[in-house]
Amino acid sequence: MEPWFEGKVALVTGGGDGIGRASAVLFARRGARVVVADIHHKTGEETVAAIRSFGGDGTFISGDISDAGAVQTCVKETINRYGRLDCALNNAGIILPQDGSWDEDAFDRIIRVNLRGVMLCMKYEIPELLKAGGGAIVNTASINGFVASATVPMPAYTSSKHAVIGITKSAALQHARNNIRVNAICPGVTMTNMVKDVWEYSEEARRTLTNFAPMGRMARPEEMAEAAIWLCSDKASFVTGHSLVIDGGFLAG
Repeated sequence: MEPWFEGKVALVTGGGDGIGRASAVLFARRGARVVVADIHHKTGEETVAAIRSFGGDGTFISGDISDAGAVQTCVKETINRYGRLDCALNNAGIILPQDGSWDEDAFDRIIRVNLRGVMLCMKYEIPELLKAGGGAIVNTASINGFVASATVPMPAYTSSKHAVIGITKSAALQHARNNIRVNAICPGVTMTNMVKDVWEYSEEARRTLTNFAPMGRMARPEEMAEAAIWLCSDKASFVTGHSLVIDGGFLAG
């Protein structure tokens, strides 16, 4: 293990699969004690098992980040278990198949999870980071935080990710002199369960995903994890308010 985070505690929401799981495992490999938060008990425990398989220290906490009480409990249990919080990856998010149809219930649910959930996480994480003398937060946005798609219309998801970039900048400026850095990662198409859901929309969606990035492939969750963990580390000590695009060149065009 590389001791980037020796003695530190990291919280990863949406840690049960995809980018969240890859990040939780990488945090542990680099020395952090990791709390894996996810609404799905089975996959969350699987991530913890993966961490423990190489001698890492991980704990699972179940909860829905769109619920303020659940988020408060998650952070409280992190402190009860490990005594502090130093880093957080607010990664949990959803896409619903109805997103493109202007369905009101789908829109509300996506905003509650993808935006309100990030807000609630930071609301309860930041006081603990202040107690620890500072720390780092990374929020998972998306390239859909910069552009929309006519081929795969996702108005609610796209709106939520634009807003995640905005709230990241706001929090970064608010706490820039408190030794708390707040950044975002903006993944391109990455082979996660969420992308697999989009894959099922249509044949046109599948063609789009397959040929999306100029590099000619989809990203691996581990590639996103490397970026997120770097932003949380002291190696990124002068980086705050930044939205790091990791998209295989898509936005360059």
